[in-house]
Amino acid sequence: MASQLSSLCLPNSPSLPFNFSLCRARPSLAPPAATPSLSSSSPSPSFQIVGGRNSGWRGTGVAQFGGDEEEADWLDLDADLCHWTKGLRTVQWYPGHIAKTEKELKEQLKLMDVVVEVRDARIPLSTTHPLMDSWLGTRKRILVLNREDMISKADRNAWATYFTKQGIKVIFANGQLGMGTMKLGRLAKTLAADVNVKRRAKGLLPRAQVRAGIVGYPNVGKSSLINRLLKRRMCPAAPRPGVTRELKWVHFGKDLELLDSPGIIPMRISDQVAAIKLAICDDIGEKSYNVADVAAILVQMLTRLPAVGVGVLQNRYKIDVDGHCGDIFVQKVALQLFNGDIHQAAFRILSDFRKGKFGWVALERPPR
Repeated sequence: MASQLSSLCLPNSPSLPFNFSLCRARPSLAPPAATPSLSSSSPSPSFQIVGGRNSGWRGTGVAQFGGDEEEADWLDLDADLCHWTKGLRTVQWYPGHIAKTEKELKEQLKLMDVVVEVRDARIPLSTTHPLMDSWLGTRKRILVLNREDMISKADRNAWATYFTKQGIKVIFANGQLGMGTMKLGRLAKTLAADVNVKRRAKGLLPRAQVRAGIVGYPNVGKSSLINRLLKRRMCPAAPRPGVTRELKWVHFGKDLELLDSPGIIPMRISDQVAAIKLAICDDIGEKSYNVADVAAILVQMLTRLPAVGVGVLQNRYKIDVDGHCGDIFVQKVALQLFNGDIHQAAFRILSDFRKGKFGWVALERPPR
């Protein structure tokens, strides 16, 4: 396995078919327990993830969240993510078509009256380009948080409050099922009408068709939203990043023109915590990351989230989560379900998360 982060090594480990001595965690003053055998005749191994606010675990393996303590635990989780990602292979993905179309898109944005920015509702902060605000300037913006069905009502309320306070109009949507698209269409046309009202007030001729650009990271659902808005398949869409490769104008009614654009992503992702979240949510090319590493970090995140915890993982795979070490759990899934194939086990865990098999799970909460 290509794990490179080994801040907690379990000594005196027996010979195992995989490297079971790696567990992502912060160093602790307490000595780690020796690793027992994984044979069927031996008792189940016990591993410990060290670091973060251990007091939040309440000794159950599931963090107890509530009020200010919940916010503190989210901050702790982000801090732990920074630690877990150190030493891993840097995640970078910048296909050639993005470099080409990004330049074209920035030129087209100058002509836009309205911009619809689409983000992944599970990771809204990680799916916005760091230069987006400077590109948009004072243009009217509609923020769409897609995949709203994959987060809880509490998450939606928290993000709605956060963006409303910033004066950003936010719509929650599901591009696959069409939820939120009618509201998006009405709002886009309303803003388009406002554009022409202001043009007339300035003595300018109204635009025959107001232009709206649909922008966002790869695989956040831009093309699916457009197809739902138009009620026909005008733009290629598939559940993987990098499908849309060219700018494409489509007409939405008589007075609005929409621009479908390829996903845009920074040439270099400096925030590796965000990069791991992009990998978990399938918003970045699979070749850019090690699937086993990403699945291991996802497991450790899920054991810390109140909506999931250890119990959901155990019920899903019928495998005990004896500790909170992601590497160990991925390898146990591989041994018991995939004849030792780490890649298949890791891909199954990631696929289950992406399909919502663990329930409504957001990986980010609004900053305070």
